[in-house]
Amino acid sequence: MATASPPLVRPARTGPRSSTIVWQFVLTGVIWGSSFLFMKVALGGVSPAQVAWTRLVLGTLTLGLFVLARRERLPRRLRVWGHMLVLAVTFCVIPFLLFSWAQQHVTSGLASIYNATTPIMTAIMAWAVFRVEKLKPVQIAGILVGIAGVMVIIAPWQGLDLAQSLIAQLAILGATACYGFSLAYMRRFASDTGMSALVFSFLNIGLAAVIMVLLTPLIALTPVTLDVWIVLSLVLLGCLGTGVAYIWNQNVLRAWGPTRASTVTYITPVVGVVLGVVLLGEHLSWNEPVGAAVVFLGILLAQDRLHLRART
Repeated sequence: MATASPPLVRPARTGPRSSTIVWQFVLTGVIWGSSFLFMKVALGGVSPAQVAWTRLVLGTLTLGLFVLARRERLPRRLRVWGHMLVLAVTFCVIPFLLFSWAQQHVTSGLASIYNATTPIMTAIMAWAVFRVEKLKPVQIAGILVGIAGVMVIIAPWQGLDLAQSLIAQLAILGATACYGFSLAYMRRFASDTGMSALVFSFLNIGLAAVIMVLLTPLIALTPVTLDVWIVLSLVLLGCLGTGVAYIWNQNVLRAWGPTRASTVTYITPVVGVVLGVVLLGEHLSWNEPVGAAVVFLGILLAQDRLHLRART
């Protein structure tokens, strides 16, 4: 997964050096962009549910080691655990399953491009569902521009594929809608839990892993075919993409704040597309990068980042 930056903590006054934060920001984008390649390779030997199961379990083990090393404490309030359970389902279980299933039918590059719609989905959810944000006219225009970009990517003028491809693309949009819902939910209900960024990530991934383990007899007990590349992809997807990268992202969030930290969204599709074309030989249609550019413009407008300076 790639994921977006949740507004959980305020920018820290002290912490890692600026150069370290920059490197963590770049590496997070690279790892999350590579996650789509890892999923595509892993699907050559395991089922979509097994991909989601493995990344969550390995991510939990990785984050748990950091929690133990830092002797972090878990929250005691049941209300906090209830909110974290909701986030585990909507921020991890459902979108991870949707992304894994959809990548059987779409390229890894296209999946990474669609993942960039997460800020648009977040703006919609924060405004229309949770009412935690009032949008300016320019931000509403940004949402409409983002939707137009998605239509360019789908390319309905080429004829809609009513088989798996279109359904898979809609499934990915469903996954990013889950991300948007979760990020708005965090802002509404989990912005002041008293947890550190590490503990928050550990509970989020950990509870999702528990759910997947409980569902193992129903969704994950299917034959597997493993080779060194599939195993390596699963390990990197779980330990790095769902483990270490979450810590780096939270460090960037604390240092830069949610707005600047969320610009990792611009790195992941570039990495995902390049790796898909170079390593997997995927074909890139002209409408996909054009649509992605339109989506990025919509993101800038939806987040009110474009400001025209008046000359004096």
